[in-house]
Amino acid sequence: MKTKYSLMAAMVLLSASGYAQETYQDTKVVENELNGTARYVGMGGAMEALGADLSTISSNPAGIGLFRSSQVAISGGLVSQSGETTNPSYNGISASIKGNTTNASFDQVGLVYAMPNGRNSFMNFAFNYHKSRNFDQILTAGGVLNNASQNKLSAAKFPFADNYNWNALDANYQSLMTPVTGPDGKQTGMDYLEGSAYLFGQYQKGYIGEYSFNLSGNIKNRIFLGLTFGLHDVNYRSNSYYTENLEQGVTSESWEDLSINGSGFDMKAGAIFRPIESSPFRIGLYIHTPTWYDLNMTGANDVTMADAQGKVDKAQQGSYDYKVYTPWKFGLSLGHTVGRNLALGATYEYADYSAIDNRVNDGGYVDYWSGTYYDSSYSDGGMNDHTKATLKGVSTLKLGLEYKPVDNLAVRLGYNYVSPMFNKDGYRDGSLSSPGSAYATSTDYTNWQSTNRLTCGLGYNVKRFFMDLAYQYTQTNGEFYPFMSYYADANSAVTSNVADAANVSNKRHQLLLTLGYKF
Repeated sequence: MKTKYSLMAAMVLLSASGYAQETYQDTKVVENELNGTARYVGMGGAMEALGADLSTISSNPAGIGLFRSSQVAISGGLVSQSGETTNPSYNGISASIKGNTTNASFDQVGLVYAMPNGRNSFMNFAFNYHKSRNFDQILTAGGVLNNASQNKLSAAKFPFADNYNWNALDANYQSLMTPVTGPDGKQTGMDYLEGSAYLFGQYQKGYIGEYSFNLSGNIKNRIFLGLTFGLHDVNYRSNSYYTENLEQGVTSESWEDLSINGSGFDMKAGAIFRPIESSPFRIGLYIHTPTWYDLNMTGANDVTMADAQGKVDKAQQGSYDYKVYTPWKFGLSLGHTVGRNLALGATYEYADYSAIDNRVNDGGYVDYWSGTYYDSSYSDGGMNDHTKATLKGVSTLKLGLEYKPVDNLAVRLGYNYVSPMFNKDGYRDGSLSSPGSAYATSTDYTNWQSTNRLTCGLGYNVKRFFMDLAYQYTQTNGEFYPFMSYYADANSAVTSNVADAANVSNKRHQLLLTLGYKF
C-alpha cells in the first residue's frame, strides 16, 4: 500500500487527554550522576567509608558523623558536551536544534553543625542541596530506513488499536494518511508511505535537585551512624525534532515538546565502623529506600507531511499525573588512611532497576475521621512487566585517592564504572496495553550502555578557608532507534518495518569549584 497521503483530515482524531509514564521515560528520574562538592567528585565519589564530606549525606549518611568541626560549603561550575552539533544533517536532511553545548551549573550548598557529646563522641546535624541529575544534553542520530517509517508503524498497529496502545502520534498519522475501508464503508486500516532515511535531534535541559537533612553521630570514635531524609525536585524539559524522507517526494516531520515536573522523597541509613581499634581502616554500609515520586507530564506533538503541492499537519497536547517508585539501593564501601598524607576509598553500589514500579493514579479518598484527602494509585502491571524485560540491575564501582604532598595541598584522582541499565535487545513497546503507551507522543528510544567516569582534583586550605577544584569526564555510548521494529507475518496487510540502530555517544566534561569555611 503506497498511495498518496490525504491532504485533508480523513478521520476524527482519537484524542488523548494526556501523557503517561513508561519504561524509557522513567529512567530519566531514577538514575543519579556523580556530583556534589569538588572534593567528592575529584575522588570519584569513593568516600562512603572515609566520610567527613558533605556529599556523603546522600550516599552514606554515616559519613557526616566523622566531622569534628562545623563547616559550610558551596559549589558550582561548567558542564560541557563534546561530539554533538546544533545543526545535524544526514543524507540530505538537516535540522537546527536550539540548545547550548556548554552551560553553567549551580551544584551544591550545605552546612554541617558538629556538637561534641562526650570525650570521643559527636552528634552532628547537616543540610545539603546538590544537583543529583543534570539533564543538559544534545542528542542527534541519523540512519537509513530501508522502506521503514514512523507512519508505517502506526499502520501496522491500526488493526489492533484500542484505548491502551493507540496514542496521540498514531492519531495524527491516521488523520493525515488515506484510510483503507471495507465493503461496508468502515475503516479497516490506513495507508502508509515507506521511507529511505531519517534524522533525529533532541535538546534536553533541567535538573533534579535533592535536599537532604541529616542526623548522625559516633560511638567512641569507632562506630558511626547516620540517617538522611531526602526531598527530590524534578524539572525536566525536552524539545525534539524527527524527520523522514518518504517515497513520492514526501517528507514528514514530527515535533515533540515534553516536560516532567514533580517531587519525591526517600530515606537513607548508613553505618561506618573501624573493626580494629588501632587501625584507621573503615568499612561502610548503607541502604536507600525507594524514592516515591509524584509526577506530572505535559507535552505537545505535531506531525507535518509535505510535498511539492503543499503541506498539512495535525497536533495533540495534554497533561497527565502519575507516580513512579524507584528500587532499593545498597552499598558497601572501604576506606583507609596512611598517616596524614594518603586516603584511599572504594565503593560498590547495586540497584535493580527492573523493579521500578510504574503507578497509575485513580483519584483518591477522604478519611472521614480526620477529613484528610489521600491520593490513591495502582501498579501498571503491563508496563511493569515491560520494565522487568527491558531494564536490569546496575552495579556501580567507585575508586578514589587523595594525596597531600604538604599539609595544605591535596591532589585527587577517581574512577567510576557503571554497568548498563538497559538490556541490549530492549525496546520501547508502542503496542503495549498500558496508559504509558496510549499517551506517548514519540517513538524513539536509546539503549545506553556502560558509563565510565574519570576524575581529578586539587584542594587548598588557608587557615579555616578551603578551596577545591575538580574535573570530571564522563562517557556513555548507546544505540538509538527511531521506533520499535515490526515483523510482519503472512496475514499482515503491512510489510515488516525495521530500522537499524544508530551509534550515539554522550561525552560530558565538568569543571567544578567548591568554596568552604570551617568553624
